[in-house]
Amino acid sequence: MPSVVKKRRKKMRKKKHKKLLKKTRWQRNQ
Repeated sequence: MPSVVKKRRKKMRKKKHKKLLKKTRWQRNQ
């Protein structure tokens, strides 16, 4: 069970990072 939770957390982290990257790109374009 714990390994599954860890995997899920990693996926969430990656998604958050992608959102952050998109935001920075927007700021650069503006």
